[in-house]
Amino acid sequence: MAAESAAFTPLTLPVLPLDDEVVLPGMVVPLDLSDAEVRAAVEAAQAAARSEPGKPRVLLVPRIDGAHAATGVLGTVEQVGRLADGDPGALIRGRGRVRVGAGTSGPGAALWVEGTRVDETVPEPLPGQVAELVKEYKALATAWLRKRGAWQVVDRVQAIDDVSALADNSGYSPFLTTEQKVELLETADPVARLKLATQQLRDHLAEQDVAETIAKDVQEGVDKQQREFLLRRQLEAVRKELREINGEQDGEESDDYRARVEAADLPEKVREAALKEVDKLERSSDQSPEGSWIRTWLDTVLEMPWSERTEDAYDIQGAQAVLDAEHAGLEDVKERITEYLAVRKRRGDRGLGVVGGRRGGAVLALVGPPGVGKTSLGESVAHAMGRKFVRVALGGVRDEAEIRGHRRTYVGALPGRIVRAIKEAGSMNPVVLLDEIDKVGSDFRGDPAAALLEVLDPAQNHTFRDHYLEVELDLSDVVFLATANVLEAIPEALLDRMELVRLDGYTEDEKVVIARDHLLPRQLERAGLDADEVTVDEGALRKLAGEYTREAGVRTLERSIARLLRKVAAQHELGERELPFTVTETDLRGLIGRPHHVPESAQDPAERRTAVPGVATGLAVTGAGGDVLYVEASLADPETGAAGLTLTGQLGDVMKESAQIALSFLRSHGAELELPVGDLKDRGAHIHFPAGAVPKDGPSAGVTMTTALASLLSGRLVRTDVAMTGEVSLTGRVLPIGGVKQKLLAAHRAGITTVIIPKRNEPDLDDVPAQVLDKLDVHAVTDVRQVLELALAPANSGARREVPVAAMGVPPRLSALGEDAAG
Repeated sequence: MAAESAAFTPLTLPVLPLDDEVVLPGMVVPLDLSDAEVRAAVEAAQAAARSEPGKPRVLLVPRIDGAHAATGVLGTVEQVGRLADGDPGALIRGRGRVRVGAGTSGPGAALWVEGTRVDETVPEPLPGQVAELVKEYKALATAWLRKRGAWQVVDRVQAIDDVSALADNSGYSPFLTTEQKVELLETADPVARLKLATQQLRDHLAEQDVAETIAKDVQEGVDKQQREFLLRRQLEAVRKELREINGEQDGEESDDYRARVEAADLPEKVREAALKEVDKLERSSDQSPEGSWIRTWLDTVLEMPWSERTEDAYDIQGAQAVLDAEHAGLEDVKERITEYLAVRKRRGDRGLGVVGGRRGGAVLALVGPPGVGKTSLGESVAHAMGRKFVRVALGGVRDEAEIRGHRRTYVGALPGRIVRAIKEAGSMNPVVLLDEIDKVGSDFRGDPAAALLEVLDPAQNHTFRDHYLEVELDLSDVVFLATANVLEAIPEALLDRMELVRLDGYTEDEKVVIARDHLLPRQLERAGLDADEVTVDEGALRKLAGEYTREAGVRTLERSIARLLRKVAAQHELGERELPFTVTETDLRGLIGRPHHVPESAQDPAERRTAVPGVATGLAVTGAGGDVLYVEASLADPETGAAGLTLTGQLGDVMKESAQIALSFLRSHGAELELPVGDLKDRGAHIHFPAGAVPKDGPSAGVTMTTALASLLSGRLVRTDVAMTGEVSLTGRVLPIGGVKQKLLAAHRAGITTVIIPKRNEPDLDDVPAQVLDKLDVHAVTDVRQVLELALAPANSGARREVPVAAMGVPPRLSALGEDAAG
């Protein structure tokens, strides 16, 4: 701010208040003298001017909300007369800023105050920055004046050279508010005032540019809508004329939804709902977003196969032949499909196709390890029944709307996967495969498994409602096949609505058949080879299945065959091998390397895991099927090791409790079993389950841990060819467990010949394939003493001890020892 100049003498002036108005120096404004305060100030100035030379002078002070500003403008009364409307007025010119002081007395009725002039001079010549500021302000002012068409004012602004006068020229700007003009008035420094005026003008021009852009966009949008409206009206008129010319023959137009709905073969309730939506569509405007939603919904409804059904192939023997040709094994599933077709045929013959609004659909859950053919079985079932097949992948689905659909009000709404599967199949009775149903997750978006409860309930799914369609959809004639790897991952309520069919894996003989009839032809084609160029004999396939792969399914077996054929094809292209070529068992090592899974019984006796006391072979069930589980036990040195039990191998709580039970049983019955149980009191026992990175849990390893500890204490080896499973109690009872079929298949794959199971699991042997039972010596026991008698080799020899099962009066493959037969 510039300091007040001492050269200016104090002034005594009458106050002329301006309500919500501001006059800056240099401005010439007309004022209405009909206002009492204005008239009093002008008359007082005229009275004082009679005794002083010059024109009457007043002090123009802005009054905002009843409060006077601290700075006013010295004004001279240039002329008194009448305004354009005939009212008396005065023309006043602003001369300079005055700092308002204390009130004083004077002639007339006006308020007199003392004031001091403000120094507004700028040193000459102008500094470079000030000159640039002057140039910028003039450019901005010229641009604004040209937009308003005020060309005559442009030259006047360009002619102003004084910085203070140029800044005060903004007082004429109509876009400035009263507060902004007061701020300009109270800024005494001319350079600062010009900066403020430049910023205000720049902000106004920016706002004006934005407003012009918006107005232009709005106008363009309005013009576009008007053009679109006119063109659509013209298009409707043209179509109307064409329909009249064709005599209403053209009724299949895509936009004529009413005609399409009336012509479609829809259920009555669906037709009523569709006609209601057509009425809404006809009432809505073309620009309404609801119109596009209704059109999409109508298109979906009209594309659904409401009345389309495929006739089931009731050739039961032919369907069974199709299943046998496309899948080896899996007898349970084949029998269930055959039963379903037989019942459907008899109901149809007796006129019972539809009972209570429901048809005879089926919901089967195929549960088994990976690679056993669950997914491919769905397509074979559809082929056998003569139905369309659709696969719905549920792995990783977490949104409930994926099953039941989205509400139509959402942007991008779609029907659920079930409705889309029916639409894709083009039939109301397809075979729908719900793949990986155990991989469905739940989070804040919903629980898809809960949404599947209605879909998979034969008592409810004839009135299934999708959130998008909002009309009843009959799913009772759909055959649903759900696949899963882990049964425990399926919610109990959902599992209760499905018929469970277990696929526990293939035997070695079944794998050889599958490889010969299915896998080998497919991989020959993929490798670019003909069946007469490369053949693989059965011995090589059996060795691939038994020693190169150890799995419940056949995926790894197929990869091994593919690798084998690729190697033969590459060698032929390199000139290293002539075709045709027959792959034998002896050729495998040279083509794809050494076997990865050599049976324990085939290894050197000194290299077997059970070559030392304290190691027993158990059986377990994992997500990949059955598996062989080894248990190792050791005793700590009495001087260095602490007493107690140590468990390692990522064991669960149930398995840890089984280990405690095994230890407690041996401590309490050690004397009866002639074991040195004193070692268990003085030395710490350590039980370890190899494959320590794999979590393990369950009670079925109880007998295995008991046998391992008993072998350690007695010094007797556990027979190499024996594997066992069963829960053990504190009294030594062997309690039943689950997964007998999978465990026996795993034992067969591992080369085990003798298996010990609980007596109460003996009925489960009916599910085990006969060719597996023929190669296994299965003993059903009730007491752990019988387990020790069978599993432990004689104390004086590491050789296998033969159990005289023939004397027990039962077949050699199954020996159920009585409780009093324990040694």
